[in-house]
Amino acid sequence: MKAQFGAENVFDFSLGNPDLPPPPQFQKALLDVCGDQGPGVHAYMPNGGYPQVRAAVAQRIGAEQGLPLSADEVLMTCGAAGALNVTLKALLDPGDEVIILAPFFVEYHFYVDNHNGITVVVPTRADFSLDLTAIDKAITPRTKAIIVNSPNNPTGQIYAAEELAGLGKLLQEAGARHATTIHLIADEPYRKIVYDHYTVPSIFQAYDNSIVVSSYSKDLSLPGERIGYIAVHPGINDKGALLGAMTLANRILGFVNAPALMQKVVARLNDATVDCGIYRRRRDLFCSILTAASYQFVPPKGAFYLFPQSPLADDVAFVALLQEEKILAVPGRGFGMPGFFRLAFCTDDKVIERSRDGFARAMAKAMQAKG
Repeated sequence: MKAQFGAENVFDFSLGNPDLPPPPQFQKALLDVCGDQGPGVHAYMPNGGYPQVRAAVAQRIGAEQGLPLSADEVLMTCGAAGALNVTLKALLDPGDEVIILAPFFVEYHFYVDNHNGITVVVPTRADFSLDLTAIDKAITPRTKAIIVNSPNNPTGQIYAAEELAGLGKLLQEAGARHATTIHLIADEPYRKIVYDHYTVPSIFQAYDNSIVVSSYSKDLSLPGERIGYIAVHPGINDKGALLGAMTLANRILGFVNAPALMQKVVARLNDATVDCGIYRRRRDLFCSILTAASYQFVPPKGAFYLFPQSPLADDVAFVALLQEEKILAVPGRGFGMPGFFRLAFCTDDKVIERSRDGFARAMAKAMQAKG
């Protein structure tokens, strides 16, 4: 489309591909690590990652979660996707169920299926907060885990501490009822991208049988480097067996190790993050454009997505109307939520501003189609 109509006339909000540069500290850390010529610098490492890197990451996660962690409770992985696959490989037997919350990151279905699990989709509330009653009803004796993603892709919602505490209590009671352990997996790559003084509550404070998976793709703008981690609650059931299974899964799934160079780099960047003020400015600009054109949406508290309601019941049809205006969006049904669509605002302010008239025209077309 850019070749056909000119790049300046196409407004691509389809992909959550961070466009901000990494923080300034990254370049120095990268050059320092690349200059290391010490013995064994390119040797094999433990499958869970370099011990000194895991110790540094454990210190950071412990501070975030409000609970001290050791290096032995952290594994370095090939991004959050690798971390989720390693975790599910370690946890699931064929036919085990994993609850995911709609709207959800598209690939959760595939990750569960990779390891012969079954996804059970549970809707969230109208404001995309947790529906604990619906979650409780979805739990069965085969429920092995639930995945939560906060700040959320695609909505930008952050689950409140009270919600998570209620979820932890619910899972504890359901696990006792079914004589099993139900794991709470928190997918947190957007943890540091938050707005308006919101904070992301600790999942470890909410529930002992919890696991954090994350990456540096968003907060350091390093998605192509495929570097992430798993952290397990120190009090999790069968911790030794679980960590052993994860370490083996990291190898046998073909990831083997997280990238060696990037492990050493991110260990030096515990306090660094991209400038979230830029994303906040873009969010506010986008919200003003959509509000002026009469779109309905819940303003995101974090991440870099908007998830407005489609003015047509058929979200695919409305996304096609947007495409007529050279605006690229993603239908909500791909996230398990028909009737909505996703916009990623990790793109230049000028692109967002130039899309203003196109959003207004698409809304007018939708209103005309509805009669």
